[in-house]
Amino acid sequence: MNAMNITAMKTTFFLLCVLATTAAFGQAAGVISNQPVMLQLPEDSPQHAAQHEMGQEHSLLSDSAYTYAKGERPLSDFGGTPAPTVPLGDIARALRKGHAGAKRAQFVLEK
Repeated sequence: MNAMNITAMKTTFFLLCVLATTAAFGQAAGVISNQPVMLQLPEDSPQHAAQHEMGQEHSLLSDSAYTYAKGERPLSDFGGTPAPTVPLGDIARALRKGHAGAKRAQFVLEK
């Protein structure tokens, strides 16, 4: 290593230490008071839950009887018949039969 690389490394290390020190002081700054504060809830709330009659029904659509929309419809709107599903037990039995008929590994020990 030459003297120029060592000087650059020392400068980089010094700047890293300054940055770490600044970050440590930034975390220790007292922005919020650390004194405990008791939470005071109001005893009587002006908006409390109570039973009352339901509001009048109103349409979310426009006042016109004619509505028009443009766009794509999701596939779930068309219904369709679901694909027949195979029960999980039948799948397990088929796998067990296939596993029983499969070739086994041949171990050959040579001394």
